Amino acid sequence: MPLSTQAVADHYGKGGLAETILAALQAANKDIDRLTTDDLAPVDEFHTGGRNATARLAQMAEVKPAQRVLDVGCGIGGPSRYLSGTFGCTVTGIDLTAEYVEVAEMLAQRVGLSGKVSYRQGDALDLPFAEASFDLVWSQNAAMNIANRQRLYDEMRRVLKKGGRLAIQDVAGGPGGEPYFPAPWARAAAISFLVTPQDTRDLLEGAGFRVLHWHDSTAEALAQYQARAKAIETGALPPLGVHVLMGGDFPIMTRNLLRGIQEQRIGLINVVLEAA
Repeated sequence: MPLSTQAVADHYGKGGLAETILAALQAANKDIDRLTTDDLAPVDEFHTGGRNATARLAQMAEVKPAQRVLDVGCGIGGPSRYLSGTFGCTVTGIDLTAEYVEVAEMLAQRVGLSGKVSYRQGDALDLPFAEASFDLVWSQNAAMNIANRQRLYDEMRRVLKKGGRLAIQDVAGGPGGEPYFPAPWARAAAISFLVTPQDTRDLLEGAGFRVLHWHDSTAEALAQYQARAKAIETGALPPLGVHVLMGGDFPIMTRNLLRGIQEQRIGLINVVLEAA
């Protein structure tokens, strides 16, 4: 694994994540032997907007029951379980971080979705799937660590059937300068590769995609991080939430994201495209 790729995997893999999540679920009075996807939503959908953002992107993408879906940068599997549990589709998740894949498999088993979702460790720039294997490629807050966006989008297009859809939520670069670190996706600039919305669009269209929906959700992200910063300040964080995953850096990451949005250093986009 190249050094930069290893650095990304090391950033996310912390060790003991499964035990941490199960302990947080118990602290929130959840029965860990009878979990639902709704029980997990506060902790397993740790992209901006959480479950609400996943549901909105799914609506934009018009997810169907018979579809075969690939979730690129699946994390611990929250969106894949939501898509399968809500729409009945079959979802394969791929992530660079081996620990995330292990936790995703464990949580899928605990919510009874092992037969509908599956996970594997791998590189988004070299997807281990044949051409035209999927009806929908899905990715939420995963591309920020990928420098070679053209290769990423080319790979997504390769594994999509003609007429298939690509649904993306991404943190985008803004005119205000580089983001502040540490951020949830990087503790330093060496593994952070934000792209402006316009450059993102150009790259996607260059890879053979046609834009169907393009939504700037920066304002919603700002409201979320303002509320989160207030909860941190007042000690009102619940026992179950994304802070369980981020550990001691969570308060400063939240402040950095909030400041970055306010200063137009970062934004958020939700996009649905069709493979030409």
